[in-house]
Amino acid sequence: MGGAAILKPRFRNGGAWLAGPLFFFLVATFAFAVLNFPPLTGRIVDEANVIPPATRAAIEPKLKELEDKSGIQLVVASVKSLDGTDIETYANGLFRAWKLGEAKKNNGVLFLVAPNDRKMRIEVGYGLEGTLTDALSKIILTSAVAPRFKAGDYGAGVERGVEGIIEVLSGDSAEWTKRAREPRLTLFDQLFPLIFFALFIFIFIWMARSARGRPTRYGRGGPPIIILPPGGDPWGGGDSWGGGSWSGGGGFGDGGGFSGGGGSSGGGGASGDW
Repeated sequence: MGGAAILKPRFRNGGAWLAGPLFFFLVATFAFAVLNFPPLTGRIVDEANVIPPATRAAIEPKLKELEDKSGIQLVVASVKSLDGTDIETYANGLFRAWKLGEAKKNNGVLFLVAPNDRKMRIEVGYGLEGTLTDALSKIILTSAVAPRFKAGDYGAGVERGVEGIIEVLSGDSAEWTKRAREPRLTLFDQLFPLIFFALFIFIFIWMARSARGRPTRYGRGGPPIIILPPGGDPWGGGDSWGGGSWSGGGGFGDGGGFSGGGGSSGGGGASGDW
């Protein structure tokens, strides 16, 4: 037949696999676009106004010293709201917006606190995931920060959290590593010896009374049936682990400015509440 040939795109079916990832990328991009992020004005961004001047004065030189010696850019931030999203999503979006750490090394860290939501998170850049691990991040939040936040002392919680992060990043992580490896005892684990001792005494008294031929309140059909709680923590409890991290690079310029350097996010870090 005459006429122009009709060209059919040969990649139409083969390119269908791109639709899913592209869709989720666009959704994530839109989600980050509608979140309200404070500007990166320095190593401490206290939008929620919970970090006392004394705490700021104590930790800011440590943050600068860490960056000067190692290139690691650690930023502490507090926000008034998570904009209706979870702490992981917000922190990851804030990471991408600020781009902390050196672009080639991805050595940025964000310590984020959302006091109105009672949430906190340590976000870790790709290059530091092997050092500031999920487990160590979680231990710092739960043992060093949360107890002080519960007492209403945000300044002490932020300062101890920063010190813990710097200790791990500086290679002085022995104490934190020990805590991370220690098994966490539940309330049942702590009370079990007492329960076992009480049960032993109860059975001993019952057997002694039975041996003397005295009837027991349970009759003569055998010892009473005692049901103990199942293993684990019957009173609840547990931790929430999360992912998502970010990084960038930069520092203070002559004019007092501060910026990130274009890092990328990974899956390291930990979240917590109080």
